[in-house]
Amino acid sequence: MPDEGPPQLPPKAPARPGRAGGQGTVVAERKAARTKPPSLYQVVLLNDDFTPMEFVVMVLQQYFQRDLNTATHIMLKIHHEGRGECHSTDPPPVERQSALQRQRPQLE
Repeated sequence: MPDEGPPQLPPKAPARPGRAGGQGTVVAERKAARTKPPSLYQVVLLNDDFTPMEFVVMVLQQYFQRDLNTATHIMLKIHHEGRGECHSTDPPPVERQSALQRQRPQLE
């Protein structure tokens, strides 16, 4: 058997015209930006000129289990600043309570 020697490498591709020294191109891959869902949802009430303050206090007590003093404090913050966070929780309970709030005016 003849001596085969070391394995031979395939011949290099010829350099492309217009490229200095036959250098290859660099390809940069762009990764898609991934956003993760928020860990907590914030329930924010906004001030308006039509909703009575007593109704806001009642909603805070009935749906968000706030005592009278805390509900009154949140209601006054909403009244003076225009908005106020009344609850932070995981997404499923927020969606359920939001659906209840949308149905409430229709029931009364």
